[in-house]
Amino acid sequence: MHDYDLLVVGSANADLVINVERRPSAGETVLGSDLAIHPGGKGANQAVAAARLGARTALLARVGDDTYGRLLLDSQRAAGVDTTGVLVGEAPTGVALITVDPSGDNSIVVSPGANAKLTPTDVRPAAGLLRVSRVVSAQLEIPLETVMEVIRNLPPDSRFVLNPSPPRTLPSEILKACDPLIVNEHEARVILGQRRVSEDPKEWALMLLALGPASVVVTLGGNGALVASAEGITRVDPIEVEAVDTTGAGDSFTAALAWRLSQAASLTDAAIYAARVGAAAVTKHGAQDSFPTAEEVAAL
Repeated sequence: MHDYDLLVVGSANADLVINVERRPSAGETVLGSDLAIHPGGKGANQAVAAARLGARTALLARVGDDTYGRLLLDSQRAAGVDTTGVLVGEAPTGVALITVDPSGDNSIVVSPGANAKLTPTDVRPAAGLLRVSRVVSAQLEIPLETVMEVIRNLPPDSRFVLNPSPPRTLPSEILKACDPLIVNEHEARVILGQRRVSEDPKEWALMLLALGPASVVVTLGGNGALVASAEGITRVDPIEVEAVDTTGAGDSFTAALAWRLSQAASLTDAAIYAARVGAAAVTKHGAQDSFPTAEEVAAL
């Protein structure tokens, strides 16, 4: 019996956002908008995005015993996420400093805070959550050894989805567990490391598949996405919208894809749906504030 469609294991941050006319060069100061504070972090974002779509969702994360931590817990509960697995204390809540330019593109610097304190010893007591989750999703704003411990505790009937952000070289144990590995261009290049990489995203997908994942999804921003598995490569067309803020778009894509997989959708169909969710998210400002409901996606 699966109590959850999706268990997200990952980070929870307070997003401190400033809109700027342009991002500063080295040594330069620019003026921006008033500071806006939003609940964020890749793990918390994915949990909220999935819950808003209708997924039965739980979050395994760590926040500080502070104002930002309470903000994050409140946002999870308001979205309908089960926060049984959210631990409190040991360090201040993580913070992301985000600048957004007029085109909607963003730059992000993260102070991990309590996210760095989510350790393998926190995963073992959460084995019950893993056992009752159809799909488990993770990112890399938490320690790599914690992600590895999640994989080692996965039950045979659970599916593991990884968005390796921020990217780093990954051990084969993690790569072989991914179904799928979800990457953008930058993440693909980092994971492929010193291998010679062309400008063709299809080649990136094939090279990543050769490293061990059961499947790979390469997101291409305004150019859609590629889905790659042993069955071949499929192109997912982009959804044309006017983007105002790309913050959290990748998280909403990953969450939507993971949720659709939990509902027995094919990987290609899940990616097509996820592209619609990501497109809806970029039409609004903020991360969690921009995540659509299933009804809003259907109306897009």
